[in-house]
Amino acid sequence: MQHNDIHNAAAPSLWRRLAAIFYDCWLVAAIWLLGAGADTAIRAAAGIGAAGSYLPLQLYLLVSPLIFFSWFWTHGGQTLGMRAWRLRLLASDGSPVTLRQSLIRLAAAVPSLLVVGMGYVWILFSRDGLAWHDRWSGTRLVIVDRR
Repeated sequence: MQHNDIHNAAAPSLWRRLAAIFYDCWLVAAIWLLGAGADTAIRAAAGIGAAGSYLPLQLYLLVSPLIFFSWFWTHGGQTLGMRAWRLRLLASDGSPVTLRQSLIRLAAAVPSLLVVGMGYVWILFSRDGLAWHDRWSGTRLVIVDRR
């Protein structure tokens, strides 16, 4: 997408965004299950059992979604769920998303969701279809053409 075409691109509906999030949540859950399975296997092999520290697993559960979303957003602007729903994340000027923007977006998505989802519902009232975390991170979602 050309930088000057970004403001003419169609903003996705709340429904389309939520559908992509739903798809991606299943992928994150699968990543978490793989990590939990590996943790269980390592504990069993090492004879640690349930008495050992769960800090490595907790860190994995926290960091793996950050890596998942940041990697996809900075390498093509689409997670697998976004690809299925024909969404692409771009910087507000139409350029690719930076690592900094992706991390800000992830951090800002938490309050967008926790305040009764108002950061997402805001899309319905926003003239330009931006959620709170879009504004705070300097990013925007656009609908892309079928290929």
